[in-house]
Amino acid sequence: MKIHREGYKYILIATVLWVVIGFVCNHFLPHTTIVNAIVGLLMFVCFLLWFWIVAFFRLPFRNMLHGEDKIICPADGKVVVIEEVYEPEYFEDKRLQVSIFMSPINVHVNRNPVSGEIKYMKYHPGKYLVAWHPKSSTENERTTIVIGNDNGDILMRQIAGALARRICFYVKEGDVVKQNEEFGFIRFGSRVDLYLPLGTKVDVKIGDVVKGGVTQLAHL
Repeated sequence: MKIHREGYKYILIATVLWVVIGFVCNHFLPHTTIVNAIVGLLMFVCFLLWFWIVAFFRLPFRNMLHGEDKIICPADGKVVVIEEVYEPEYFEDKRLQVSIFMSPINVHVNRNPVSGEIKYMKYHPGKYLVAWHPKSSTENERTTIVIGNDNGDILMRQIAGALARRICFYVKEGDVVKQNEEFGFIRFGSRVDLYLPLGTKVDVKIGDVVKGGVTQLAHL
C-alpha cells in the first residue's frame, strides 16, 4: 500500500497540527491531573484525525481485472442505483444508470472502466447536497467524462457530496486512456455515476459492495 499524491498536503497539515498542539500543551499548560487527562484526550483525538486522513488517502495494491468486453467498477463503494434514465447532457436519450456511493472510509481513487478515447469532458461547479439527494447529479459540483471505443460510449460522472468539496480529474478531451488507470479522485466521500448503453448486462445488484479496478460491473 502507498499514499495517494492528493493526500500529501493533508497529511502534512495533520502532522504539523498534532506536533504544534502537543508542544503547546507540554510547555505552556500546568501539569495537573485534570490538565494532563485533557491533554491526553486531545492527543488521542489528534492521532485519530491523523490516522483517518492517512487511511483516507491510502492506495492499496490490487490485481486488476481486464477485458475488452468488461466494464470494470470505477470506484470503491456500494451500488445504490441501477435504473433506466434519460441522460440530458451528452447522449440526450435513455441510458442505464449505475451509481456507486463512496463513504468517507472507502478508497477514493476513480478508475477508467474501459479503455478508449476521452470524447467529452466538462467540469460543473455547483452545490454540495448529500450524495443521495435526487438533485445531486444535476446541481452538485461534478464532472462529466465520456470514454468511447469500438463497443460504444460510456459516460462517467463524479459527483461531490456534503463532505466532498474537491473533485480532482486527470484527463482531458482527446486523451487515449487505458482500463483501470486513474482518471480522478474525490476528497472525503461522494458518488460516481455510470451511464451505459441500454441492453448492457449488469453483473452487480443494488447493495453490493464493489472495488475499483477489481469488480466487474457489467459486460457488453
